[in-house]
Amino acid sequence: MAATSSFLDRAAGNSRVQLAATAIASGAIVASAILGYQHLQHHERLSQLKDSIHLSDDGESYDENATQPLPTHARATQARPIGDASATNTTATATTADKEDLRNERLARRAQAGDYDEELILEQLARNRVFLGPEGFAKLRGAFVVVVGCGGVGSHCAAALARSGVSRLRLVDFDQVTLSSLNRHAVATLADVGSPKVQCLRRRLLAIAPWVRFDLRLEKYWDEAADRLLEPWRDSGDGDGGVVATDSRQPDFVVDAIDNIDTKVSLLKYCRDRGLPVISAMGAGCKSDPTRMMVGDISTTTDDGLSRATRRRLKLQGVTQGIPTVFSTEKTGDGKAELLPLPEDEFQKGPVGDLGVLPDFRVRILPVLGTMPAVFGYTVANHVILSITGYPHDYVQAKGRDKMYEGIIAAVQGGEEKILRHMTGGDVAITQGLKTPVTISDLAFLVEDIFKGRSAITGLPTRLTLARWRKPTESTLVRIGEGADEQKSSNLHLSDLVCMTKEEATRHDKEILRGQKTHEEVYDSATIEKVEKLLAEIALYEKYR
Repeated sequence: MAATSSFLDRAAGNSRVQLAATAIASGAIVASAILGYQHLQHHERLSQLKDSIHLSDDGESYDENATQPLPTHARATQARPIGDASATNTTATATTADKEDLRNERLARRAQAGDYDEELILEQLARNRVFLGPEGFAKLRGAFVVVVGCGGVGSHCAAALARSGVSRLRLVDFDQVTLSSLNRHAVATLADVGSPKVQCLRRRLLAIAPWVRFDLRLEKYWDEAADRLLEPWRDSGDGDGGVVATDSRQPDFVVDAIDNIDTKVSLLKYCRDRGLPVISAMGAGCKSDPTRMMVGDISTTTDDGLSRATRRRLKLQGVTQGIPTVFSTEKTGDGKAELLPLPEDEFQKGPVGDLGVLPDFRVRILPVLGTMPAVFGYTVANHVILSITGYPHDYVQAKGRDKMYEGIIAAVQGGEEKILRHMTGGDVAITQGLKTPVTISDLAFLVEDIFKGRSAITGLPTRLTLARWRKPTESTLVRIGEGADEQKSSNLHLSDLVCMTKEEATRHDKEILRGQKTHEEVYDSATIEKVEKLLAEIALYEKYR
């Protein structure tokens, strides 16, 4: 203790120590003053911005430099009572509009006209900016994204994009907010019930990001409207929907959040044909496990009726891969929610063909856990953000399927070589350079869509492979050219292949393909009938490869 006191006494008498202490104290005071001044300036700028937004006594919002109120397309509409048909009119004005909505509209009008402190925007988006870097962040700020379908999935996706800095959003949806929407919609409240979903999103998101420009399209996506609904964004001279076009920008990304198969397939085909980046969200119904969420190519999606039906329709139109998709690998099980069959009284309410993923199912009775559409929507938005900004995104392959398909394609190749050698008396040279006309996407389609990830023989889901069903009656070799230019391939068709376990395929090869037994001697009639039916279905789709 005495030693410590002695040290302090010496330090107090040392002029250098005194000078250092004074410098440190002065620096701290200056730094505090600077930071305090900056904070005060920021607070003052923010207060001035808020205070500059005035409301007249009657609740109407006016431009300081004009005598006319804001145009009707820029006003928030009052929520109508449930069932009010006038709620579909996006240009109708509210007679007693919420003052907060009017304030947000006024702020948005000024922000989109450039009268908004850029520093405030950068501070609000600071974490995104640091994460993505200046270049990536700039790309996101300038992006134009189209969200088709603004229900549970689409609303969460749109909200995340607006919060992250996307400055142009086109929202496409024909539907209104209902009471049953509130368990999964991103921003809807009871006050929004009866109003269009696109308008509800704009109304709420303007309060969060007033600088975001919205283009609302209150209609259902359909073929004949595709060119118009996905047309370039045209910025206007007045910054808020004016008539003088100053800029035109193609969509940087299109989000498919549609739950109707026909329109979903139409949108995906349109985007694929025209080179528009698109991502598709598959079914969130009956899903409950967020750890099973995956992002992968359309050819790898599994365990979901919507994705299966979408893949089949796309394949009929020649699209088998190249579309990123958000899907769940969760399987049904005991105690889990399942699609409910349609009661007889529901049939009396009208046609059911376009109301569900599967025949005789209605979308409105699809069991949906409110959290899962949000998981889907945020996963979609995450992919869009990473893709636009160029941020690396190497996703984990779904359930190791790619490795499984690589093994299957190697087994199919080996099987073709065995059959050809067997038919030529063991000529090994004949199989050198042999090619098999199947791709991984072909195999994925067969295994997942046709055979549902199970053996057609026993229904087992493990150690799967594909093997020829029928024993060839003539050579399977197809030769083109001669000498060094010769090309050898197998005449294999997808409709020749059946999904089996590896053990079943070994027995099938030994007893039928390279043996003398018939199918009737190896399999029962029910199995043969089932396999033949599946092969006929494959032949139908094979025409469109």
